[in-house]
Amino acid sequence: MSAIANFLQLTKPSIVLLVLVTALAALGAQGLLFEEPLQALLIVLAIGMSAGSANAFNQFIDRDIDAEMERTRNRRPIPMGKISPKSAFVFALVLGLVSTFYLGVQWSWLSAGLAAFTIFYYTVIYTIWLKRSHYYNIVIGGAAGSAGPIIAWAAAEGQVSNYAWILFALIFMWTPAHFWALALAIKEEYRKVSVPMLPVVCGDQRTRKEIVLYTWSLLPISLMPVFFGMTTWFYGASAIGLWLWYIVETYKRLKMADRKSYLKLFYFSILYLFLLFCAVGVDGALRYF
Repeated sequence: MSAIANFLQLTKPSIVLLVLVTALAALGAQGLLFEEPLQALLIVLAIGMSAGSANAFNQFIDRDIDAEMERTRNRRPIPMGKISPKSAFVFALVLGLVSTFYLGVQWSWLSAGLAAFTIFYYTVIYTIWLKRSHYYNIVIGGAAGSAGPIIAWAAAEGQVSNYAWILFALIFMWTPAHFWALALAIKEEYRKVSVPMLPVVCGDQRTRKEIVLYTWSLLPISLMPVFFGMTTWFYGASAIGLWLWYIVETYKRLKMADRKSYLKLFYFSILYLFLLFCAVGVDGALRYF
């Protein structure tokens, strides 16, 4: 693997890609994506860099447990010896500074402040504090991964609309069920490194119940833009159809209650959010054109 590829792995590209999709969809809903597509892509790139910065800081801090967990020790560049901790820290810092200053100078200091706070929140509040201290770590820490739409909106308009906050809330409430599906699948790995994920502390049954509750909460939140007249029928129909598909898959996989089913639910949740935000973007195009 080349040096560039190793540094790219520090950013957790699969996670960054989902952040990019949510930010791009928000710019589609706001209209900038269709008015100034190049400018919209530059905003999304900066948001991706800030998310990559937060993820690189996360890998720098978690290098001790990453070296112990089967899921990470042969996939992440620091425990594999491909990148030194010092280089990872510098890389994360540079990404964060460049993205923040670009957003501030070129777009709005509100967007820059939100991006900088997101990096701080994920690095300090989640990674350093919550992840190793409380089983609701991902619930509270999920706010960092939900910020793409509000940063994008703040960059485009200098303010954050109610629609952007709804999109933030949607990702925020999606995150726990998404991550707990993975936590159920690799529970023993978290137990081994003393990370108090919900299934480790409270057991599988409690975790499955909470996954169902959080998944149910997505329906009313996803329909709020329809209720407040922010979207067309296309988004409303998509939101209902995708949620029905997701909740059926959730019950199905949780009933099977094995590692393979939990992993399938984890990946399915990603597909749900991806398609839902594609619907947000398409809906924006329908309203714009």
